[in-house]
Amino acid sequence: MTLPERPALSPALSAAEFRRWYWLKEELLVFARTQGIPASGSKEILGERIAALLGGKPLPAVPAPAGRKDRVHRLVPPLTIHTVIPAGHPCSQVLREFFVNALGPGFRFDAPMREFFAGNDGTATMGAALDHWHATRGEAPRPIGKQFELNRFSREWHAANPSGSREQMLAAWQVHRSLPVDQRT
Repeated sequence: MTLPERPALSPALSAAEFRRWYWLKEELLVFARTQGIPASGSKEILGERIAALLGGKPLPAVPAPAGRKDRVHRLVPPLTIHTVIPAGHPCSQVLREFFVNALGPGFRFDAPMREFFAGNDGTATMGAALDHWHATRGEAPRPIGKQFELNRFSREWHAANPSGSREQMLAAWQVHRSLPVDQRT
């Protein structure tokens, strides 16, 4: 199979052609900086700015920065089920260690757990977080956000190839992302 060659990311590229291809965030950051456009925000936001630039349209507004996360009181070990989680506390390595010790090495900060911490008003305890984990284990897999392309591809690939290895999935991902969007299956 001969793969089409992705064009260089340059000011001469059309917005439509830009959107046909997969770009690493690092590539988008370098291009944005060389073109003098804001390089902040998610990969999706950065891509929207670049597409606007290439299409000769006004750049989307740059959102105001979120509140400073370094002002949040950070938990330090040892944590117990009675430890109160401060509002705005991020999903950190300290929390991960607590959950791995309590739940086993299969613990991950999945969408329900990230939502639990994002919605915490500063009154939830680690015990409530454990209860939330157990209560959400029977839920069907949630849709994966548009910006998490590799995660979506991985879920779909493993569903189609249940005995496939991670290495095989990653090789298939390399081929998939090298294709223009309109030629992907």
